[in-house]
Amino acid sequence: MNRRSFLASGIALPAAASAAPPAGLRYRTLGKTGLKVTTLGFGCMLVADDTVVARGLDMGINFFDTARAYQGGNNERMVGAVLKGRRKDVIIETKTLGKTREAIMADLDKSLSELGTDYVDIWYLHARNTPSEIPDELLEAQQAAKKSGKIRLAGVSTHYLKDVVDYILQKGQTDVILATYNFSMMPENKIEESIQKARSAGIGIVAMKVMAGGFARIQRGDRLFGADPAQVTQRLKREGAMPAALKWALKNKSVDTAIVGITDIEQLEENFAAMSAPFGAADEKALAAQLERITPLYCRMCGQCRGQCPKGLPVADMLRILAYADGYGQFPLARERYLQLPDEVASVQCSDCATCAVKCPNGVNVAGRLQKAQDWLG
Repeated sequence: MNRRSFLASGIALPAAASAAPPAGLRYRTLGKTGLKVTTLGFGCMLVADDTVVARGLDMGINFFDTARAYQGGNNERMVGAVLKGRRKDVIIETKTLGKTREAIMADLDKSLSELGTDYVDIWYLHARNTPSEIPDELLEAQQAAKKSGKIRLAGVSTHYLKDVVDYILQKGQTDVILATYNFSMMPENKIEESIQKARSAGIGIVAMKVMAGGFARIQRGDRLFGADPAQVTQRLKREGAMPAALKWALKNKSVDTAIVGITDIEQLEENFAAMSAPFGAADEKALAAQLERITPLYCRMCGQCRGQCPKGLPVADMLRILAYADGYGQFPLARERYLQLPDEVASVQCSDCATCAVKCPNGVNVAGRLQKAQDWLG
């Protein structure tokens, strides 16, 4: 069956969904698409060991997330190689950062080549945080890709769902939204209201960044700067916080699946185990302690800092990028994303300001975090 006849036959369920799920796994239906997805999705951005991805597949996970930008395209290649031969059993999503029709279509063709498949299940316009970043030409390109059989579903990923959800719904061309959603987000984010609004319209909801920065992990980024790994582990590990964060996100029934960045078998098994127990009092306690600890570190992406810096720094973007380095331990990725910021960012040094004009309503130490971003990544 070629991809056109496959799509013409309707959205087929993965073979894995037709059997009883392995102990611990749960399935939800992705919006109105009909796709049955495991609530634990495998975020492949951080993984370098293909045996970890293979183990996730063997454990029954059927939802795998990658992107054209991850590891210079090598991530797609690795994911494709592992999933080859099991294509009908899995749902693969990838993304493009392209700004023009020509750029995103070139990205899609490259993604298909690297993944070793003639279609992807979900293809996102990635990191679109304002309506202006989702122009008609890109939405039309997604529809053309769907019609040609290169993609099954059109998606948009965003860090600020409240700012784009109404626009996406008005356009009516998006099947799936990938959105930041975690326990640290405050009511002013209107995140749960926005998720419910999109889900009620039949859009599938995939949650990302559910670990709120990954600050409980051993910081590979810190090692680059001479820190003792044992001391880092002792300082940063908080037992139970990461599984609790995952369970917190999934207790929202409007969230269909959560993609979790996984790097090793230990993390995979920890996240897998979290699926077999409900969110409870112990989880609530673990997250309260975690929230207190990360308050000065982690940007909640509420958008309140926009326009506050008199020198024009994109504060939230810089804080998010820094979290890739000292939260996820992905210094090369952080460096790459930092260098993609507007050229004028490089000419501003926070150390030149006597005081910081940016006031975070959530308690983030903005001046210290921006200075760290400039020192590490600038």
